[in-house]
Amino acid sequence: MRRGRPIIRSEVQTLILEVLSQYKVPLSINAISQKIFEMTGKRISWNTIRKYLNELVELGKVTFIILPHSKKEGKEGLKVYTLKE
Repeated sequence: MRRGRPIIRSEVQTLILEVLSQYKVPLSINAISQKIFEMTGKRISWNTIRKYLNELVELGKVTFIILPHSKKEGKEGLKVYTLKE
């Protein structure tokens, strides 16, 4: 079983899925955090959102896209997330 409080896990994962379903464009972790704050008024840390996004990727509900770095060629840039179709 995964560690952590199950209530928080399911609540945050539900919020993440809700935000990604509202916005049809891929969102970064920071953007997801801001949208959750706008919806609920709760600040959820960047690290917590990243952890639960990784779990959703493993479950096959969310996918990510790695954008190219804006200033350094050949380097990976920002990772954005979207619902898996």
